[in-house]
Amino acid sequence: MTTPINLNKVRKAKAKAEAEQRAKENRAKFGRTKSEKKLEAAKAEKQAKLTEGHRRESPDPKDG
Repeated sequence: MTTPINLNKVRKAKAKAEAEQRAKENRAKFGRTKSEKKLEAAKAEKQAKLTEGHRRESPDPKDG
């Protein structure tokens, strides 16, 4: 006869493997290094300054 298998352990191992796979996919999809985040922030700030510099009038603080 074969050895009995604890189904709870098998089920938990399967769930853990699926969670690890999902985490791996999320790291690839959303994970960025600190330098990448800093570079993107700098580019966004530069673009905002460029856009603000091309305004014809400065925004009126009373208008909101």
